[in-house]
Amino acid sequence: MLPKILHLEPTDACNAACPQCGRETDPTFDKSVLHHLTVDNIADAISEDTIKALDKMYMCGNYGDPAAGKHTLEIYNYFRKLNPTITLGMNTNGGLRSTTWWSSLGAMLSFQKDYVIFSIDGLKDTNHIYRVNVVWDKVIENAQAFIAAGGRAHWEMLVFKHNQHQVEQAQALAKELGFKWFRAKVSKRNELYPVTFLSHPTGWADPTVKEGIIECQALKDSSIYLSATGKLYPCCWLGNTEYTLDTFDSIKQSWVNEPNTVCKQTCTKNISGTSFSNQWQREVEF
Repeated sequence: MLPKILHLEPTDACNAACPQCGRETDPTFDKSVLHHLTVDNIADAISEDTIKALDKMYMCGNYGDPAAGKHTLEIYNYFRKLNPTITLGMNTNGGLRSTTWWSSLGAMLSFQKDYVIFSIDGLKDTNHIYRVNVVWDKVIENAQAFIAAGGRAHWEMLVFKHNQHQVEQAQALAKELGFKWFRAKVSKRNELYPVTFLSHPTGWADPTVKEGIIECQALKDSSIYLSATGKLYPCCWLGNTEYTLDTFDSIKQSWVNEPNTVCKQTCTKNISGTSFSNQWQREVEF
């Protein structure tokens, strides 16, 4: 059965130094050796028939920001040419590139379900606390250029103790600027990678689920992940491990008795949901 969703990491380059990102927490990641997927790389990894059968392709990843990719716009064009009805998306910190580049992306990602998620963790005085090296004014300028060109923008905010007082203001600003969605979430990375200056917000639930069955998000979504090194994995959470798509069957077998550690951390389910699904604690459509 062909996948319906492709999560693609076009590059492992990034302008930011977010303290709980794999760029900072993974000792095996080498920032001096960066990768930029080309259309040819993608064609080698994924057949045209697979691309034509997709419902959605979105760019995010474990280490990079899609806006840092050298061939990002070309890749979007490639997917839309092969699959004219595909939904295209992106997750970004928004702090890279010119407003001209973002206008081009907005014109390209203008279908009803296309989107760009801008990860903006507060306002001008707080966003940089987690999004280290990202300039808030630059992010807002780029988002405005994207929206003005016809793009559908979503504002997604990580909530910490230092910015939780700004959730309402951020939501109001998102609506004022023309964003289509505002989401606020609490990262499950707070427990995995504690940082002294990042505290859990008061009054917001801890999304971590420790006991229960495995409900695989990749199987649920019928999705696969292509890393910036050109390797296919079942999902992004397994994308910095030795487990490629070829070994997914053995991983599934582990869920019966002793689940794979990564699967357990992300897709353990109880009555409230999974550690992944429980992150989003506010979702507002404008």
